[in-house]
Order: sequence, then structure tokens, then C-alpha cells
Amino acid sequence: MTGQLPDGFTVRLNRRVRVRDGGRALIGGAPTRVLYLTDAATGMIADRTIRVMDAGTRALADRLLDAGMADPVLGSLPEIDEAEVTFVVPVFGRPRALDRLLDSIGPERQVIVVDDVSPDRAAIMEVVEAHGARFLPLAANGGPAAARNEGLKHVTTPFVAFVDSDIVLDPDATSALLRHFADPKVALAAPRVLGLQDDAGMNWIGRYEEARSSLDLGIHPATVRPRSPVSWVPGAFLVARVDAIGEGFSADMREGEDVDLVWRLAEQGWRIRFEPEARVWHEHRQTVGDWLSRKAFYGSSAHPLSVRHPRDIAPAVLAPWSAGVMAALLAQRRWSVPVALAISGVAAWRIARKLGRSEHPLRVAAGLTSEGVLASITQTMALLVRHWWPLAVVASVSSRRARRALLVSSVLDVILEYRRTRPRLDPVRFGIARRLDDLAYGAGVWFSAIKGRSPKALLPDIRRH
Repeated sequence: MTGQLPDGFTVRLNRRVRVRDGGRALIGGAPTRVLYLTDAATGMIADRTIRVMDAGTRALADRLLDAGMADPVLGSLPEIDEAEVTFVVPVFGRPRALDRLLDSIGPERQVIVVDDVSPDRAAIMEVVEAHGARFLPLAANGGPAAARNEGLKHVTTPFVAFVDSDIVLDPDATSALLRHFADPKVALAAPRVLGLQDDAGMNWIGRYEEARSSLDLGIHPATVRPRSPVSWVPGAFLVARVDAIGEGFSADMREGEDVDLVWRLAEQGWRIRFEPEARVWHEHRQTVGDWLSRKAFYGSSAHPLSVRHPRDIAPAVLAPWSAGVMAALLAQRRWSVPVALAISGVAAWRIARKLGRSEHPLRVAAGLTSEGVLASITQTMALLVRHWWPLAVVASVSSRRARRALLVSSVLDVILEYRRTRPRLDPVRFGIARRLDDLAYGAGVWFSAIKGRSPKALLPDIRRH
């Protein structure tokens, strides 16, 4: 990992960052922190942007990127020739989808199609030859991770794009992602994955996925790393720096291999970028059985990931004080709210003591505490309706308070998500799909935990820092 941000490279403070104390304090990042700036550094920020012009602006931009407080301004990044990238496509059947993908990649691109022992290999070969791509057949089925790695061995360009056969590329997606590699610390970049609308149109499941797909990570650019707002990116389409990823994916993983790669790179100090201005389309599943099995499949990656990344797999991350607040509220006693407020007050006071350089430490601490409580409530609801739903359902049979907590969480979660995503679907069917989504994913998590004989993937992480 060598080199530095080039002159002209511009970053902008992201939407989660608040500027305080006349610009001398920045609050945000992942994890949330307060960053105090010198007067010189404060003067480098204009309209929430920093343009690299010298050693000082370069160091500040680099620090803000590391803190997760700023994102590159895509238009400021130099273009990289697409001839510098090779596309690696793992396939198992679906020749029509492959044909559609290769059409979207376009001619005169270096493409390696790795056939993972498709049942219709001759049809796959015919499509590959028609598009002038390279055909690489495997002798034994090893799964998408192993297939991608085999293709990676034959890449001679500085960058590689891993793309699944059920994807359609926007013409500008690859070039947009390549721009991020002007930052020498970037190892991986991923686009926004949207639902593909085919000739058959969308049913109610398709409309739910259009608004709340597991693969769609939103409209805001982000640094990707564990315990951040965007903690992973799907392997549906990834552009990577070949020198950074070594031998590629963990070939023994049939699920979660994309999350594992992202987290390994982050642990090594590399940056991973999510860029929503780059878009691709994915052929979402729309039949109930296929859709639910895919959600459960996503959940089944929990245990394999917990073995490799035990510190990062927790379904919720709480500070001891916020865990106390949640315990008080879940007790649903007359004293619950006063105790929760008291715990929050003590937490705010302790945080304020650490903010001696702030002009208004109590005000800042109160804001941080309030955000912590809201985040803890959101995570607790997710535990009840998603990761812990089997326990919550069993408890609800004999406990009125457990029943009330589960019901409130189920309804409130739907209301908040419906308001946030604004789907082209009525609230009732959206709510049904939302609950089915969580039930299937949670079932996958439990199945993997039982199979792996470890509860690690189900346990929240309660830590002081």
C-alpha cells in the first residue's frame, strides 16, 4: 500500500458529520467520534469540502477518509482506462442471463468466463464464443468463490471486475468505480445494485425487493468496513486492485465470501468504497420459495463469518450503558423510563467529561447520548424480529411483556422502513414481505449457528470502546 492522494483529489464531509465550534470540531465517523482541528486545518475546509493541494490538505483528506467522515467527490477523481480491467464471470448455468450480461459489458473488453461445471456447458460455451470472451471450464464444482479465484489467476491487468451472470451493467458503472483507485489505499469498489425490470414486470415480492433488497445499500457513498453504516458490499459486482486482494476469496466458503473479503481487506488497512453513482441491475427472485430460500442462504453465512471474524459478526453492538437502558425499557415496569433516563444522564455526564476541548461539552454529549439510545432501540428491535425471533416467539407464549415488545417492534419496524424506502407497494403487503424477510434470514442464522455448534453469531457485543 504505497502512494498518496493526488493533487486535485477532493473529499466532502458526509451527511452524518456535524460541524461544531466554528468549524474546529467535527462529530461523526464510524465509530462516532469528535475530531478537533487546528486553526490551519479548519481553514482548509470550504463548504464542507477539502481539495488536495499540498501536504497539509493531503494529510487532512487522508485522515477524514480513514475516520469515515468524508467521501471522495467522484468528479474530482481522474479517469482510468477500462482497458486496465479484466472481467471475471463465474457461471453455473443460465446461458441467457450470461448473454445479457456480456451484451452490457460490451465489445473489446477482456472477459474471462469461468464455468463451474454447468449442466448446460455447451450452451455456455456457445454464448462465450459469440461474444469473443475467454472460456475457462472447471473440472469440479467449487462454488462462486473458487470460480472467481480461478479466473483471477489468469488476469494480467492491474484491476479485476468480478461480476455475476445475473447482473446487467450500466455503461458508466465500471469507469465510475475505477476512478476511486486514484486513492492508492483503495482495494475494492462496489456499485449500487438495483432490481432488474424484465418483460414480465414485478410482482409484490419484486416491488418489495426494489425498495428493500439485501443487495441495495442505499443512495449515499460510504466507506465500507465492519461496524459502520455500510459494513459490507455484495459480490454481485466488485472492482478490485489485483495487487491488494492476493489470491482473492476464501475458496472454502460457499456463502459470505464477499463479506469475508471486505473484512479481511479492512483489517489489513485497505479502504473499500461504496459508490451509488455507479449502478448495476440484478435479476431479483420473485417466487416466494426462491426468494425465502435466498434470504435464508444469506443468513447461513453467519457462523462461517463468526469463525473468521469473531469481533465483527455480532448482530448488535452496544455500550454497557445503552445495554442497561434497553434492559430497563424491555422490563416494562413503572420504573423503566425513569431508570433509562437516569442511566442516559449518567452516560451523557461521563461523555461530557471527555469533551473538555468542546465549547459546549454537555450539549455535544447530550446529542451523542440521544443518538446512542436511538441506535440501541433500532438494534434491539432488529434482534427481536430478525436474529432472535425464535426466542422472542417462544417467550411471547407465556409473557405478556415479551408479546408486547415483539408486537411493537414488528409494527414500528415496518412503519419506519416503509417511510424510509417509500416503496411502490401498499403498506400491508410491504409489512408481510418485511416480516417474511426477517423470518427467513433469522432462520438461516439459527441454522448456521446450530450446525456450527456455536452461538457466536447470535450474541450482541457489549463493549466499552
